[in-house]
Order: sequence, then structure tokens, then C-alpha cells
Amino acid sequence: MLGSGYRVEVSNQRHRWFADEPADIGGTDTAPSPYELLLGSLAACTLITLRMYAQRKGITLDWVKAEYRFGRHHVEEGSEKIERIDSHITLGGIFSEAERQRLRQIAARCPVHRTLANGVEMIDTVSFGEPLP
Repeated sequence: MLGSGYRVEVSNQRHRWFADEPADIGGTDTAPSPYELLLGSLAACTLITLRMYAQRKGITLDWVKAEYRFGRHHVEEGSEKIERIDSHITLGGIFSEAERQRLRQIAARCPVHRTLANGVEMIDTVSFGEPLP
């Protein structure tokens, strides 16, 4: 639900959270931006996936840090800009070389990462309700 300015309340029936835009583009900066929420979802999924894998395989994973950046850039001069997410994941612990290789692979296998990397079909429906009294 749209609040004042650009602040938005989001709900899934069990939880509620908020999104907003930075003040320099007209928001009130009281919550993460939609892109920050997207990157946060990717980070959460990646960390959960790594933890699940490590637990199943008996790998001691002391800590994990995931940093993501979203941007747009030109592949070559004069080309259209493309969107890109840069990730940097750091895993703390003592790992064999085989574990390191596998953990690198697993980091890119969370469901959100796969969805973003593969693209998603969007089907949009817009409907209209009565005006507020």
C-alpha cells in the first residue's frame, strides 16, 4: 500500500515491511529502496543456501558475508546500458580445496540467483477500484 511520498508498506499476510526511496529523489529514506530489497533478498537466499549445504555436508562454516551492488553500464561505447549485479561473498572457516570449489558453485545456486540469472516472464494485470471517500 502506498503511503505518503514514496514510502510503501508491503505485506504477505504474515509479515509487513517497508520500502522507500532516498531523499535526493523525493523519498523520505525511511526504509530500503526497492533495489536494496531485491539485493537483500538475493543475499538472504545465498546465505541460507550456503548454510543449508554446509550443514548437510558437515562443513564448518564459521561465518558468511555477502555484498551486492546493482548498476547499469555500457558493454561497449555507444551500446545500450545493461543492468548488472556484482557480488562479493566471503566465507569464514577452514576449508579443503574441494570444499572451497563446491562452496563457490553453491553460492550461485540459490533460487533467487537462478531466477535473476535466467530471467523471468512477467505477466502484468492492472485493475481499478473506487476512489477514496
